[in-house]
Amino acid sequence: MARIIGVANQKGGVGKTTTAINLAASFAVLEYKTLLVDADPQANSTTGVGFDLQNVTQSLYDCMVNNAEARDVILKTDIPNLDLIPSHIDLVGAEIEMINYPNREMVLKFMIDEIKSNYDFIIIDCSPSLGLITVNALTAADSVIVPVQCEFFALEGLGKLLNTIKIVQSRLNTSLLIEGILMTMYDGRLRLCNQVVAEVRRHFEELVFSTIIHRNARLSEAPSVGKPVILYDANSKGSMNYLNLAKEILQKNNLTKIPQEERTLEL
Repeated sequence: MARIIGVANQKGGVGKTTTAINLAASFAVLEYKTLLVDADPQANSTTGVGFDLQNVTQSLYDCMVNNAEARDVILKTDIPNLDLIPSHIDLVGAEIEMINYPNREMVLKFMIDEIKSNYDFIIIDCSPSLGLITVNALTAADSVIVPVQCEFFALEGLGKLLNTIKIVQSRLNTSLLIEGILMTMYDGRLRLCNQVVAEVRRHFEELVFSTIIHRNARLSEAPSVGKPVILYDANSKGSMNYLNLAKEILQKNNLTKIPQEERTLEL
């Protein structure tokens, strides 16, 4: 049964989509069957794994509004073990169209319940807002990763997001956990970056991931060619960072697979 992880922060430009794409790709490379759900109308996760939006005939919008079956919308990416439910600009209107739905906060959860037995991980890229689609993602998720940029206003808006998570926990999804706060766009040469990391760690302690995502040119370039960084440049710092993040999550949740040779020795 899949572990469902939302990637959320209503603040734009913090590395949310970059994290969703590259974490999903890292799990796939580590041989975990992974589904990336693009729940952002900007559809950057969809283009970031190599799909042309002109050729996407059905998207998450169709699942949430038109009752399309999730299994009919899933696309296979070029990466073995990585599938995608694409997004579309139409998703902008979904919140209005869903306003009178009974259980409107649960639509995404019911949709994912139909397919989650086919995957080890489902990563949901949320939109940079705290609207109905993001609430749907948090209701469907087992846990949430909060990317935070290493900059002066890092903690701005974080309280609002954590408050939304608390509301979802109390009313819609009592088992929702914070998987961790992820520091992104880190540049060790800047004193400010080190101060921000220290401040966030002081505030949130063990909630902050040990892995930090460094500023990396390869990481920035990869979406322009429609590839996760691990396919674009497997030896880059960005690629290593996200692989380490995937491994940290696996270890934290005791989900690490036993290598085949070790399994054979045990037998």
